[in-house]
Amino acid sequence: MTKRTDIGADLTKNQSLVMSALAGSKGPMSAYSILDEIRSDGVRAPLQVYRALDKLVEFGLVHRLESLNAFVACQHPACDGRKEKTVLFTICETCGGVQELVKDRLSKAIEGLARELEFSPSKSTIELRGMCSACKTATEN
Repeated sequence: MTKRTDIGADLTKNQSLVMSALAGSKGPMSAYSILDEIRSDGVRAPLQVYRALDKLVEFGLVHRLESLNAFVACQHPACDGRKEKTVLFTICETCGGVQELVKDRLSKAIEGLARELEFSPSKSTIELRGMCSACKTATEN
């Protein structure tokens, strides 16, 4: 059984369940926390979740946050399932919030640096960890 998404990717039942769990989450989720959330829908093994995540990442619908070993649904409105070359994430160490940014200026700077190094990157992911403005404001009051 497959489900058609608005970007045109065919999702299996497990991929749809994993995508729904991530889309409804307030923050990044590990594969095991996703499994706990969708276990009642018939997904029983971690391998089922990892396979679904691999495909969702391949489709550009989900991003892996390396530093957290966790996943988030793509938040960038212009992505439309495209695989952006450079994606920047800000990760708040206080509230756990994650914001996804795709900036042309940053992409061009990285591409220029790669050219200087005679390197051909397929993609780059940058993770900035720190404190978001809302948490900073809350600690100042």
